Order: sequence, then C-alpha cells, then structure tokens
Amino acid sequence: MIELNKVSKSFGPSVKAIQNISFRVDSGEVAAIIGTSGCGKTTTLKIINRLVEPSKGQILIDKKDTSLQDPNHLRRKIGYVIQKGGLLPHLTVEQNISLLPKVLKKNKLETTAKVKKLMELVKLPYEDFARRFPSELSGGQQQRVGIARALIEDPPILLMDEPFGALDPITRAKLHEEFKDLNKNLKKTIVLVTHDIDEAFKLADKIILMDGGKIIQCGSKHELLNNPKNTFVTSFLKGQTNENI
Repeated sequence: MIELNKVSKSFGPSVKAIQNISFRVDSGEVAAIIGTSGCGKTTTLKIINRLVEPSKGQILIDKKDTSLQDPNHLRRKIGYVIQKGGLLPHLTVEQNISLLPKVLKKNKLETTAKVKKLMELVKLPYEDFARRFPSELSGGQQQRVGIARALIEDPPILLMDEPFGALDPITRAKLHEEFKDLNKNLKKTIVLVTHDIDEAFKLADKIILMDGGKIIQCGSKHELLNNPKNTFVTSFLKGQTNENI
C-alpha cells in the first residue's frame, strides 16, 4: 500500500510543484496520475521512491514512513520504468536486465534464470534477444526490456513514467494488453503517469487527476465520468477522452 498525506514540493521560493496532495493506492491496485502539462505528475511519482524529496508531508509504504528508510534500500523494493525503457546503450539486453543483481552481487546462475523467465514473460525469447543491444530493438521491445529490468528483484511496487508515450498507436495498444495480462499474474501495486486519459481508463483501477500541483479528483473511471467534481474535470475529460461524457 502507498499513502501520501498532505505532501508538498517546492523548487525554490516561487515554484510550487505539488501542493498538499493526499491519496492512497491499495496493494495490487493500479493507479494512473493524469493531468495538464506541468501539473506535477512526474514529481509526485518520484516522491514515492525518493528520487525527489518532499518539502512537507508524509509518504507511507505498507504503513512505514519512507523518510526513515535508507533511499537505496527503499528503491530496491520499487521498480521504476521510464519512457523508452531508459536502457544503457552499451549493454546488451541481458546486461541491462541484470544490472541491479550484478550491483548487489547476486548469484550469477540464479540471475540468469531470472532473466530468462522475465524475458519470456515480456515476450522476448532469451535466445533471440539476450545478446542484442538497445539500438537493435524496436521501441516496443525496448519498453519490454525496461519493464523486465524493473521486475528483476521482484519488487511489490512498480512506478511507470509515461512508459508507452513514445510508441506508435498499434504498438502501444498491443503493450497495453500485454501489461494487463502481465499484472494479472504478478499482482503488483502500480502507479502510472500518463498524458493519455484513455490509456489511464484502460489500465488503471484508480484515476488521480491533477492540475496546478493539486489533486482535483481521485476515483474510478466510473466516478470521474459520472460524477465529475467540477467544470475542470468535465472539460478535461471532454477534451481528452473518446468516452461519452
């Protein structure tokens, strides 16, 4: 479970990235953070794994205050996926996926077995792809490798920052289905940042709609569509989604 309580982040005296936000993501739930450009989506995501430290407020993971934990130890329990996978270009697919176990000096044979299993899960057969470099992969394949790398230590939480945003519509739709099938088996707690409300509706149990560093409404797709909190929610959804409002 992830819980943010009255969290704010300022970059200097005049830049308030997020202001007094609170929400909870239950274990096994998928939450999508959506909103206007510059509304604080990515800052909110990075605060969860302490890539960004909050100015105020409290973040709890499984009821434990993250500020009292070692940041590196915390991040090992949280997978992190960014656009285009964030792969290191000079490393092979296998080397990219096994990077963290190597740093942690894990058993090589066990790590190789994990890599093979994860590559099968993300539909990249080991024999065909393990020795390829990122430049030899399509955008969708790079994203699959990024997801496998985030899962290598079997973290209970997965943070994803616009993971499908750079892909063409056909590849993105295919990865959406693979993502849903994958999480049916893995049952991770996932927070996803996206600019695409239809993607959020398709993948997430909970939608967190932000504007100007604040949460405007938090709820299910049904709640946002049928009980919008104010005119901003209504106009945002009308401008962004193919759903009937």
